[in-house]
Amino acid sequence: MSDVVVVESPAKAKTIEKYLGRDFTVLASFGHVRDLEEKDGAVLPDQDFAMVWGKDGRGEAQVGKIAQALKGAKRLWLATDPDREGEAISWHVKDMLGQRGALKGKDVQRITFNEITKRAVQYAVEHPRELDVPLIDAYLARRALDYLVGYTLSPLLWRKLPGSRSAGRVQSVALRLICEREAEIEAFKAREYWSIEAKFQTPAGAPFTARMTHLDGKKLDQFDLNEAGSANRAKGLAEAATYAVASVEKKRSRRNPPPPFMTSTLQMEASRKLGMGAQQAMRTAQQLYEAGHITYMRTDGVSMAREAIAAIREHVKDAFGPDYMPVTPREYQSKQKNAQEAHEAIRPTDVTRTPEAMGRELDGAQGRLYELIWKRAVASQMSAAELDQTAVDIASEDGKIRFRATGSVVAFDGFLKLYREDEDDRAADARAGIKPAEPTEDDESRILPPMAERDPLKRGAITASQHFTQPPPRFSEASLVKRLEELGIGRPSTYASILQRLQDLKYVTLEKRRFIAQDLGRMVTTFLVRFFDKYVDTGFTSAMEEKLDSISAGEADWRAVMRAFWSEFSAAVEATRDLKIRDVIDALDEDLGPHIFPARADGTDPRLCPTCGNGRLGLRLGRTGAFIGCSNYPECRYTRPFGVDSGEGEGAAPAEQELGNDPATGQTVTMKRGPYGFYIQLGEPGTDAKGKPTKPKRTSLPNGITPDIVTLDQALGLLSLPRAIGFDPETGEEITAGLGRFGPYVRCGTVFKSLDKDDDVLTVGMNRALVLLADARARVRELGVHPKDKEPVSVRKGRFGPYAQHGKTVANLPRDVAMEDISLEDAVALLAEKGKALKPRGPAGRKAAAPKSTKKAANGEAPAAKAPARKAAAKPAAKKAPAKAKAKAPAKAKPKAKAASKSVG
Repeated sequence: MSDVVVVESPAKAKTIEKYLGRDFTVLASFGHVRDLEEKDGAVLPDQDFAMVWGKDGRGEAQVGKIAQALKGAKRLWLATDPDREGEAISWHVKDMLGQRGALKGKDVQRITFNEITKRAVQYAVEHPRELDVPLIDAYLARRALDYLVGYTLSPLLWRKLPGSRSAGRVQSVALRLICEREAEIEAFKAREYWSIEAKFQTPAGAPFTARMTHLDGKKLDQFDLNEAGSANRAKGLAEAATYAVASVEKKRSRRNPPPPFMTSTLQMEASRKLGMGAQQAMRTAQQLYEAGHITYMRTDGVSMAREAIAAIREHVKDAFGPDYMPVTPREYQSKQKNAQEAHEAIRPTDVTRTPEAMGRELDGAQGRLYELIWKRAVASQMSAAELDQTAVDIASEDGKIRFRATGSVVAFDGFLKLYREDEDDRAADARAGIKPAEPTEDDESRILPPMAERDPLKRGAITASQHFTQPPPRFSEASLVKRLEELGIGRPSTYASILQRLQDLKYVTLEKRRFIAQDLGRMVTTFLVRFFDKYVDTGFTSAMEEKLDSISAGEADWRAVMRAFWSEFSAAVEATRDLKIRDVIDALDEDLGPHIFPARADGTDPRLCPTCGNGRLGLRLGRTGAFIGCSNYPECRYTRPFGVDSGEGEGAAPAEQELGNDPATGQTVTMKRGPYGFYIQLGEPGTDAKGKPTKPKRTSLPNGITPDIVTLDQALGLLSLPRAIGFDPETGEEITAGLGRFGPYVRCGTVFKSLDKDDDVLTVGMNRALVLLADARARVRELGVHPKDKEPVSVRKGRFGPYAQHGKTVANLPRDVAMEDISLEDAVALLAEKGKALKPRGPAGRKAAAPKSTKKAANGEAPAAKAPARKAAAKPAAKKAPAKAKAKAPAKAKPKAKAASKSVG
């Protein structure tokens, strides 16, 4: 009988079975075969952190297939991935097979390979080992730690902070980083500064640009020129002087290539250069690995196998020439201290399979990622690039004013011939259509003309440019992964799932490649920082990662680490047992106050209630989450939402924003967010002279006008709709523009036409309106007036063909009758014979239909429901004993309700 080999995926199984031949049966575990039970009590601290593993149907089935294949086999090879999770899967498979009694008399061996090639697989079989116990212990500790934090903090959040969803050991720290960056941006105050640039020409007439560095004999700091007056003074002094070259400094610098990819750098560069999210990058890399094209993609290592380095160096020599191959091979060392991941970098398994050669075999995403990995790995073994850098100082005759010009030219491109790492987030933003806050100039592409010391220079125009300091940028996927890695938080193999989890929970959104903290995420972070600061602190989380690393290195006992953590953590949780909702509200209101109630430009109190005028707005918590309410409740019932999923991203408007006052009425114009989107409101609800409630005038925001750019003039214009545009030169009827149920439109008489997305209902003019109405009239043919009530009769194009219309009565035209052929008399006859009233849409239509189900019979009793009647008809036996059927109905309903409740929970 053949030996049995267990791998993780079916794709890998097919490839490996091809390499090993008939003497081996290769089966897939399909990832993890079991996990902790998804309920409280799966990790038992009182029993020295014993774990209760849940039964998974798919996992049980796969282990059953492996057990069946082992009958008659001599050996079991556990060949799961060469990292901590792979080691854990092998341990689970072995343990489950042992419980089944399937391993009696079987030799169990663990093998790993970093690439799926015939040579690597055969070498692994020749060099088996035992399961790595410290690595398994590290997995158990990490799994227990994450479980206890999640299953302890999450229920606490649900009880104390309604509307929140979950917390996690690393997830909550990543969320804190995003939220704190958002708070920094909100608190940021821009500072003004100016720069002075001058155009110069060399004696040979070559132009170049330089920037002022010294004024009045002193070096200029960034904010020395901080307003127009000082900048214009500096410009005037510079224009009055003559200049010559003070010094020319030239030097040659070397730039070494970056190391080959590990997991985190692959995620960063895939995001920057390819626009791939972390999850997409890892999923695509997994496909390339299982197909045998690249080495294992979950690794913290940057070293490569010696034979791989030799092959790459040979390829560099053949493809680019001997000058591009360094004298000695380049050796790279990882800065990561952990020993729980695979150690070799991500590289192509065969360097001769160039991206061009693989073009037909790989699809778009796989091809682009393979090219990135291939180029990075090859470039890592290429010669350094050499750059000639030049700095020219220009001084006035008295030496009190100085300018500096810098430039750089590539003397030898080296690895830059193949790969450039300098495409940072700013360059990626440009590809995504995001404009940079300040223009930048690439010094590497700027070449200064030849100059010598004391050369006189001809001065051209001098310009003074105003600038403002910029807030720190929001995190991108690449920059957040980099920050987490710098802090030593989490592991690169988990970053993709963590970032996706934050988005799934609606704690953050990803807009234009940037993470934006949502109100719900900020509320959860504020709660955790206020009451569990230690456990969402970056230093504590990093220190815990080091302890987990020491377990995987065999230097610490995992249960001892867990006991130390749990004693402090459980005490912190116990301390919040008596925490009242009122305490939570007060803490959140205090910490989130600057975000919820930003200072107003006019200096008025942002917490003043707009309805009652003397109440104080504050954060409140209800059963479904947080909202803003007035302190004068219940007399004042003003509320506005907070922490709801608005669906907006960067630059989203708050739930309510005052735009100003209407000059005609003095009433406040407010933009609010309702259940169907944003709308403009004039004034507030009130009562008339008779004490009846009055509703303020409202209008929705049309497409094309986003909440973050609405001005007072736009709002007043929308509130004044419909507006007159002019008169139709043919019919003399007035043409108006307005907002309807289906968006903005133009109207002339009975003819309507919706505006295109590029049209503005507030500015659309006469010529455009006539074009739109002409198109609409082509779809409507006026036949005349009805002989009975003199109301117009028309024939129109509809979704299901042409139809005649008179008021709210419509009738479809016969299939053999065209719009152009029907007469007024025929249309009137058709409407009388087949006319149907237009059904009201929306709430009115639903209300109109409601009485049918509540209509009473002649004796005053409600009629029997139709559904039970149909059920009775389907089962004739039920008619004979209606009493029994009625008696059993409630009993049957109970289990369904219970099951539904369990499913929701």
